[in-house]
Amino acid sequence: MDKSKKIVLFDGTSLDGWAKRDGSAAEWALEDGIMTVTRGDIVSKAVFGDALLHVEFREPDMPEETGQGKGNSGVYVHGCYEIQVLDSYGVEKPNKGDCAAIYDMYAPLMNACKPAMEWQTYDILIRAPRFGLLGKVKENAIISVFHNGLPVHNNAVLPRATPGGLTDKPVAEGHLMLQDHGNPVSYRNIWVLKLD
Repeated sequence: MDKSKKIVLFDGTSLDGWAKRDGSAAEWALEDGIMTVTRGDIVSKAVFGDALLHVEFREPDMPEETGQGKGNSGVYVHGCYEIQVLDSYGVEKPNKGDCAAIYDMYAPLMNACKPAMEWQTYDILIRAPRFGLLGKVKENAIISVFHNGLPVHNNAVLPRATPGGLTDKPVAEGHLMLQDHGNPVSYRNIWVLKLD
């Protein structure tokens, strides 16, 4: 591994590598090496194109909630492709809105969720879109996602952005955005390895 291309986005010590959408300081709770959603989406200051990303997250225990109200957040690759974060433990046939879905585009190939309050991992391999001379996409982005070590997306083609991101158009390089959807989802140990 070329360590010069690995960027630690969150190591548990500070939120210095993150900002709100408007560029102001990130305000999520930080305690015991863990950051937890409190107020507003946060965006990595680092940008990347082709890359391998690692994200660890923990769902809150919300037994009284169901569906999109149960531990909802999102990991936005390039700021425009959302990998859904949700407590979908026990869902027999996950859909395009369940955990590990590429939101509103592809359901995960299987449900790899752990129960609430257990740490889970996403390992995401993104090949950025390729653009022609006039800025038009000539090759769509391609993504593979492993959820808790299991392949939930295998070279999925991304013909468009998903809703709610930093941009509604694909980009050659972009940020990692973590979504505030009103639920106290926690994150730790986030890094990106640039592959371009």
